[in-house]
Amino acid sequence: MHDLTIVFDLDGTLVETAPDLIRATNHVLALAGHAPVDPASIRPSISFGGRAMIVRALEVRGANHTEAEIDGLLEHFLTHYADNIAVDSHAFPGLEAALDRLAAAGARLAVCTNKREGMSRLLLETLGLADRFAAIAGRDTLPVYKPHPDHLTGAIRLAGGDPRRAVMIGDSDTDLKTARAAGVPVIGVPFGYTDIPMRDLGPDELIEHYDHLYDAIERVRPPRLG
Repeated sequence: MHDLTIVFDLDGTLVETAPDLIRATNHVLALAGHAPVDPASIRPSISFGGRAMIVRALEVRGANHTEAEIDGLLEHFLTHYADNIAVDSHAFPGLEAALDRLAAAGARLAVCTNKREGMSRLLLETLGLADRFAAIAGRDTLPVYKPHPDHLTGAIRLAGGDPRRAVMIGDSDTDLKTARAAGVPVIGVPFGYTDIPMRDLGPDELIEHYDHLYDAIERVRPPRLG
């Protein structure tokens, strides 16, 4: 694993964030005078960000709001979420042991997420995971964000790695499109936030549990340079 950079998506890949994100969404729905929505109805929207979750929740409620009103709800959402960012959020089973094994083998670890960088760092710090990563590239870290390939290659370079020696781990079509565009092998996880099952999206490898990550990386990793 020496000189290899392993890049993870955050929500739905590293961390089960759905409970706290859905709670924040229902909080702003209540502020707007609407009843809460069922978590399953907005869970697939998580990978598209807080605004998309709010828009989807309003659609479920059949509510019409202006763009300015949605922007206001998003500000309330972000404040509530930041104050309650890890009430129920937690690393997926086996993740920390998998990160330990990769680090011990000499791999660099990085995060590439469409969550804002400050919020991403707050979440990972609260969960005691931030120090494991050489770089955390959020939606606002670089001039572009996923599915633009430069978000992924930028995260790799921020970690001190080479995009030709990298593997990405993700839970959604956005992650797969990003990795494909960047020419980086991609491993999918099926426990995240997507309306299309990861198995149907066709990642290079699919793992059901982080206990299987190391071996999956061995199967897909690019050859050493030189």
